[in-house]
Amino acid sequence: MHTINNLRTDNCAIAFIDHQPFVAFPVASISQADLVNNVAGLAKVARALQVPTILTTISASGGPLNDPLFNQLSSVFPHLAPIDRSNTNAWSDPDFVSAVEATGRKKLVMCGLWTEVCLVQTVVSAIDAGYEVYFVADCSGGVSPEAHEEGKRRMIQAGAIPMTWMSVMAELCPDNRAPEFQSLYSVVLEHGGGVGVAVQYVMAQLKSEAAAS
Repeated sequence: MHTINNLRTDNCAIAFIDHQPFVAFPVASISQADLVNNVAGLAKVARALQVPTILTTISASGGPLNDPLFNQLSSVFPHLAPIDRSNTNAWSDPDFVSAVEATGRKKLVMCGLWTEVCLVQTVVSAIDAGYEVYFVADCSGGVSPEAHEEGKRRMIQAGAIPMTWMSVMAELCPDNRAPEFQSLYSVVLEHGGGVGVAVQYVMAQLKSEAAAS
């Protein structure tokens, strides 16, 4: 039986597939606000922990539409150009495959739009190519709740491992005494929802204790 090892900052790469405004319009499995928040959170985790990252778009320019990445994603990686393509399967693009190979990592964390189309096709192809793939469900979205769920089921049947953006963060940096853990506080405060509120409370107590000592 194949053993799944934990994600670490030195053994994985992260790919964001087609997080573009026009592509996001029909998404109905998650609100656009939550989708953008989660994607931005995961992107900032990748940047803070220096995990190799790949960005892709589909038909972003050169046609009737100008559909770049979410500003909240592209601003995290201002010097990283997305790989644009016309095929819904990113793995069919030699530039994408080359970018993955250049990371030297065999574990791939992927998220994308739509779950049931571009993400599924890319994930299944990567698995076929020998990679261990994790997909981030709450950084992905389908055109209906059913489409998203069936897309997830398809990837799991192919051997992919489902995660959420905060579970990726926690697995990449599980030790709260590690120096890099502190770099994630701002990410959780901004994008962590209720967890961010809890962090605010803990930080307030620490400040109070420090002032009293």
